[in-house]
Amino acid sequence: MLPAPHRMRSSGEFARTIRAGVRAGRPSLVVHARLDDQATGSPVRVGFVVSKAVGDAVSRNRVKRRLRHLVAGELDTLPADCRLVVRALPAASGEPARLAGDLSDALGRVRRRLGSAS
Repeated sequence: MLPAPHRMRSSGEFARTIRAGVRAGRPSLVVHARLDDQATGSPVRVGFVVSKAVGDAVSRNRVKRRLRHLVAGELDTLPADCRLVVRALPAASGEPARLAGDLSDALGRVRRRLGSAS
């Protein structure tokens, strides 16, 4: 479970991150990220989107748990004031190792794009 300060809750924050941020797609997920200019010094905030296309409720919750666990280990590598939305695609319910690799690749791309956007 992500600590409370790192959880994204408002739909407006999700929408701003998806619309105004950078994006990196992989076969099992898409990562949207942006730097929040208004929240200087705030911790990284992360939100997850897992639609019914991923599978039944059990599959969706399993994917969310895996993603939360994987992202929690990456929080220190992301810049402060970063807002991150991880959107799972139907392939996310497959191999856990593939999901981990796709997330790692996507986060690497997002970090590079955020660094060049600053």
